[in-house]
Amino acid sequence: MSELLQFHVLIPWILGMLFGIFVGATPGLTATMAVALIVPVSFYMPDPNTGLAMIIGVSFTAIFAGDIPATYLRIPGTPASAAATLDGHQLARQGRGPFALKVDLLCSCVGGLIGVGLLMTIAPQLARFALRFSNFEYFWLAILGLSMSAVVSTGNTRRGFMAAALGMLLATIGLDIISGAQRFTFGNAELMSGLGFIPVMIGLFGVSEVIRSVVAGLDNTMGKTPAGSADESNLRTAGGALWSHKGTVAKSSLTGTVIGALPGAGADIAAWAAYGLEQRTSKRGAQFGTGEVAGVIAPTSANNAAVAGAWIPALVFGIPGDAVTAIVLGALMMYEIRPGPLIFEQNPEQVSQIFNIALITQLLLLPCGYLGLRLFGWILKLPRSLVMTGVLVFSTVGAFSLRNSLFDVTVMAVFGVVGYFLEAKRMPLAPLILGLILGPMVEENFRTGLIKSEGSFLPFLTRPICLVLLALLMLAFVVPPLLRRFKPRQT
Repeated sequence: MSELLQFHVLIPWILGMLFGIFVGATPGLTATMAVALIVPVSFYMPDPNTGLAMIIGVSFTAIFAGDIPATYLRIPGTPASAAATLDGHQLARQGRGPFALKVDLLCSCVGGLIGVGLLMTIAPQLARFALRFSNFEYFWLAILGLSMSAVVSTGNTRRGFMAAALGMLLATIGLDIISGAQRFTFGNAELMSGLGFIPVMIGLFGVSEVIRSVVAGLDNTMGKTPAGSADESNLRTAGGALWSHKGTVAKSSLTGTVIGALPGAGADIAAWAAYGLEQRTSKRGAQFGTGEVAGVIAPTSANNAAVAGAWIPALVFGIPGDAVTAIVLGALMMYEIRPGPLIFEQNPEQVSQIFNIALITQLLLLPCGYLGLRLFGWILKLPRSLVMTGVLVFSTVGAFSLRNSLFDVTVMAVFGVVGYFLEAKRMPLAPLILGLILGPMVEENFRTGLIKSEGSFLPFLTRPICLVLLALLMLAFVVPPLLRRFKPRQT
């Protein structure tokens, strides 16, 4: 751990976390976009641990920072911050916004620590079990991840499956993984290696947001600094509130970790589920939505715990838990780190470093988050046109810098337009991302399994673990509607 505490690692790490706070606190810019934009920058760091620290740091801070505009302006900075528009915003209207956000910051740190602790405990045990997996089991596991990302998507399940299918179709571009034949390259040598993952991601989440802002019309500023945003309370007061609701913190963090570990669920589902669970089990449930402190603690403890939980399937099975982890998974592969059960045996030092980075990030979140709260008013005063220009510049430089290729910039621009039209039609992007990531895994394991069984599909249906995964796949169509019942109706 001592090598992580060197200045050449800490400085870019902290700068990356501050960048995550800036993006997360800016309405309309998501945590997924923040991670997608920081990945190209991380490749220029002197060692992989520095780059991984930047990426992991951004993913946690952006989720927290999304609660800042949700509390003050009732505009979620990220989808995972939507639940903060309820009690957090009501507290801000009562002049207690600084108190609410300091509680939020402490909950994010504690929830993240609990989530990382569970990750460190559960992931190695799951990896030992996963060593029993063959191509047949990995096929169903990838299908399970794709299906769950579709059925929990915003909108309806049909659109989620369409997006996942589109992602898998895009994943077939390039050389056939079995025969080596060219597929859908149309004679273009640039496409022989497939579509670059990062340019596609940057286009979908960065450029599409710029296009959306231009089409909607750019306001002069992001918003106004809210009245009464002076420092009215200190961290000790917020810590006292947290201690008096320690049961809520523990319960919500556990809920967030479990839901975050479900492929495709993500921090937004976890936040709503924790909020709904606390509302239905609290003696003051009727007060939720009017400025109840527990209504701030529950979702904010859950969303950072969910970020850590999403790493469980990512590290153990190579299945990203959400869109953010999908990008991180792609970055790990570019660093030649192959997630999966064997990583715990073949590369335990790297796994230990990832765990240490995640733990230290939770501790760094406290000073970085506090600074972000102080600077929030300044961020809101920036012209939105300036912010979007910066996003476009970062996107273009990031896409080009990976391979010094203008073709990647073209891919980014094309998928920026694609992302804009898909979201205009309420098509979720997370299943598309997972389809792009998991498509090769589905195809390779399916075809290899058929080769092993001499064309018979029976091993896919008769092996014990396959049957368990099939049962979980069926449950995937039942559980999400139950989870949505935790989401209270907004009036």
